[in-house]
Amino acid sequence: MKRMIQRLVLAGSLVVGSAALAQGAQETTPGQTTQARRPVPKEGMIEHMGFKVPADERAFLERLHEINQTEIKLGQIAQRNAQSQDVKSYGEMLVRDHTAADQRLMSYAQSKNLRVGTPRPMNDVERKSMAAQKAAVEKLQVLKGQPFDADFLAHMVGDHDLALGKVLAGQQHLTSAEISPVLQLHAQAITRHRQQAHTLLGRIGPGATMGVGGAGDMNQHMEHDMGTGGAGAEDKGQMDTGDRNTMDPGSKKKY
Repeated sequence: MKRMIQRLVLAGSLVVGSAALAQGAQETTPGQTTQARRPVPKEGMIEHMGFKVPADERAFLERLHEINQTEIKLGQIAQRNAQSQDVKSYGEMLVRDHTAADQRLMSYAQSKNLRVGTPRPMNDVERKSMAAQKAAVEKLQVLKGQPFDADFLAHMVGDHDLALGKVLAGQQHLTSAEISPVLQLHAQAITRHRQQAHTLLGRIGPGATMGVGGAGDMNQHMEHDMGTGGAGAEDKGQMDTGDRNTMDPGSKKKY
C-alpha cells in the first residue's frame, strides 16, 4: 500500500506539468500566426518548456518514430501482462493509435525523402533518458497482474508527459503546412492517452485517489486546450479513436 500511494503521489505531481504542456499545445495550434517562433539555438537543439529535441527534421522525426514504436510495444505487453481488463483495453488502444500515428509520420517522411531510422543520442542527457526508457520496458515485460497494472499506468502518465513535451518542442520550429497536422494529431492522441492512464490509475485499488487531488478539474482544462485544433476533426479514422472514454462505457465524458 505504501508503494501504491507513492506512485499515485508521483502521478498527481505530474498533473501540474501536463497542464502547462497543454497550454503550450494550445499556443501552437496549426493556423495560428501570432505566436512568435523561437530561434533555433546554434547547437542545433530546440527547447520548449524545458524539453529539448533536435532542430534537424529527420532527427526529430526519428525520435517521434521511436516514441510510437515504444508505445506500441508497451501496449502489446499490457495486453499480455495486465490483470485488469481496462488496462488490457488501454494497451489495445495504444497499439491502434500509435500504429496509425506512425504510419502517418512515415508517409510524411517518405514524401520528403527523409530516411527515418533508430535515433542516436545527441548528448549524455538523452543517452540516460533512452537507457531509462529501455530499463522501464524491460521491467514491465516481467511484471504480471496487479503489480504490472500499477507500474504500467504510473509509467504511462509520466511517459506521455515527456512525449507531449517533445512534440510541443518540435512544433516551435517545424511549422510547414505538411508537418503541422502530423504533430497536432500526435499531441492530441498523446494527451488523451495520458488522461485515460491517469483515470485508470485512480481505480486500481482502495484509496487509489489519495495524493491526486484536483486531477479531475485539471483534466477538464486539458481537454478544452487539446480537444480543439482542426486537424483532429479532419482525421477521425486514424487518430481520433481515443476521443471517448472507452475504459468506462457508462461515462459520456471525453478525455
